[in-house]
Amino acid sequence: MKKTKISCILASALLAFSAQTAGAQAASAAKAPATVAHTALFDYFSYSGDDDIYKKVKLEGEGGFYNPILPGWYSDPSICRVGDDYFMVTSSFSYYPGVPLFHSKDLVNWKQISYILDRPSQLPLAGQKVSAGIFAPAISYNPHNKTFYMVTTNVGWGNFFVKTKDPFGSWSEPIRLPDVKGIDPSFFFDDDGKAYIVNNDEPEGKAEYDGHRAIRVREFDVNTDKTVGPEKILVNKGVHPEDKPIWIEGPHMYKINGKYFLMSAEGGTSDMHSEVIFRSDSPFGPFVPAKKNPILTQRDLDPNRIDPVTCAGHADLVQTPSGDWWAVFLACRPCEGKFENLGRETFLLPVSWTDEGFPLILEQGKTVPMTGNVKGAVRGKNVTFGNFAYNDDFSEKTLPLDWFSLRGPVDSICSTNAVPGYLSMKCIETTTAEKAVPAYVGRRIQHHKFECSSRLVFEPQTVNERAGMLLFKDETHQYLLCVAKTSAGKAVELRKTADGGKDEILASSALAKADKDIRLKIVSRGLTFDFYYAVGKGEWKLLKNNVDAGFLSTRNAGGFTGTTIGLYATRG
Repeated sequence: MKKTKISCILASALLAFSAQTAGAQAASAAKAPATVAHTALFDYFSYSGDDDIYKKVKLEGEGGFYNPILPGWYSDPSICRVGDDYFMVTSSFSYYPGVPLFHSKDLVNWKQISYILDRPSQLPLAGQKVSAGIFAPAISYNPHNKTFYMVTTNVGWGNFFVKTKDPFGSWSEPIRLPDVKGIDPSFFFDDDGKAYIVNNDEPEGKAEYDGHRAIRVREFDVNTDKTVGPEKILVNKGVHPEDKPIWIEGPHMYKINGKYFLMSAEGGTSDMHSEVIFRSDSPFGPFVPAKKNPILTQRDLDPNRIDPVTCAGHADLVQTPSGDWWAVFLACRPCEGKFENLGRETFLLPVSWTDEGFPLILEQGKTVPMTGNVKGAVRGKNVTFGNFAYNDDFSEKTLPLDWFSLRGPVDSICSTNAVPGYLSMKCIETTTAEKAVPAYVGRRIQHHKFECSSRLVFEPQTVNERAGMLLFKDETHQYLLCVAKTSAGKAVELRKTADGGKDEILASSALAKADKDIRLKIVSRGLTFDFYYAVGKGEWKLLKNNVDAGFLSTRNAGGFTGTTIGLYATRG
């Protein structure tokens, strides 16, 4: 796999990237291949972030890091440690492959090593909307059989888990859990060899109000891979049942100093999100809540604060070899406090302990800090956070792990082997407005302000054929900068896909018949997008500026993912 070129925001790094990208573009202009019928050829894909926060807030010390540690849509993080190896997963919903797996030796330097669900037999997603699919994966290690487990919910299929002895290798076929209902299952392996699954589910009887949920537990037999014995409700409603708390979910269980701790999210995944914790002498309870709950939230802060972090919750705990505790959790960074195109991101904070003996991620009333420091860690050049640059010239036989598709593999329609040095993409009838597998490969946007470009060699054959760069939130919230066939000839178009999946052409510029070599560029200024194109080696031309970025936000569109950006072709 080709490695992503990532660096912190240093002026020299950005200058190097600019020079490299310019060189790649100049070289590519000299190698324009012949067009292939009904096929778009993408020469390169470049992306560079330029967020202001990383310029005004500097890192301190060798182990310094920026929050979020995984910027862009990396929601519902779960973490475990074996020896000095940390492994972390996040939700993938209806993108394919599923459940990105990250590895670190020190909590600061993270690298994606695979996708856990990397074949169709593990990941049935047909017909599911983008915000369906895989919810809240939880990764755990059982020292008694030296096996890693990843358990999750496929909302169109049910709860299941996969396992492996080698997290750097392949994972098993799915093992379904028909007796575990609801969502957000998580394993707990006790030191006596017993195992349990905790999960979110409906309460017993009829729910008293919208959002009334419960946390349940069942014992699990690692020898038969099945649940055993009765199910029991551990928490009904939440910390303060009299206040009718909503959406108790995302549970994790731990045993610390002989006590059992149950940690869950509460309040829903929006601005009222939080993390709460309970303690018991038994995995079957009764569980008593901490007095200082919630142990993490941002809901009580001034909504007009500068550079707000919101929606904090859905956490998981991990202990370092030296005995320190840390938490990973999701939160959002709304652009200028207005909307969250980046989606829910993964943050990292140290954990303290209260006099009552409960873990505390963040004192109420305090803001999530944008920087932190892990003692003993040494920050490398290829970190996942800060302003960084990325360039792919499609010279490898397979796409790097940054890329993904929708609902299934696209090997038969997208290839880096058909035309060397290019990503070739067939114009198929499927569109990204459908709950199917379109000719689309994307990656997360990870900055409010960024610049992204690509070079396209393409000759559309029919009026329906188009190919280009796509900003994609879901089936009904998209912007496409493309080369298209029109009734009058050929043009560069900016299309907006909205409710009903129908396209509106926001801007169009005619191309000459001989114009088959086109460069496309999207510039995000945070609240707005600017769209450019260039013919051959020509200068950039503005197609349309000040296009509303909020159209793609969760606040406007809903759903659980952030915006992705990528390459797309269709004749639908």
